[in-house]
Amino acid sequence: MAAAVNIAFATPDNLNGLTPSQQRPIDLVHLASQTKGDKAVEVEILQMFARQARGCLVALTADRGKAEVKAAAIRLRNAAMAVGALRVAAAADLVETKGANADALASVAAAVLEAEHFILKLAR
Repeated sequence: MAAAVNIAFATPDNLNGLTPSQQRPIDLVHLASQTKGDKAVEVEILQMFARQARGCLVALTADRGKAEVKAAAIRLRNAAMAVGALRVAAAADLVETKGANADALASVAAAVLEAEHFILKLAR
């Protein structure tokens, strides 16, 4: 009986595993929960995110001070988390914590480009 209770209340092995929606550049399940399933609002929010992400990317790559780069990384991370762009958020977090070195900026640019392409495919 005790073993059955332990198994019933144990943490699942796959608790931190990726779900199919989180393997995409944009987590559509998260986005749908944010927009209550309204597809028109989803597309509009994703297009606004793409514009904001591009602007933050320009701010990150411009020759600016550490404080401005960190602020741009925070803006990008927060916007990415709001729409479910988890790879963009992770890359922006890397720039925020480690600084704007070439590898971190390249990963941010690649993640933003991947998210933009995904958004363009959805908007067709």
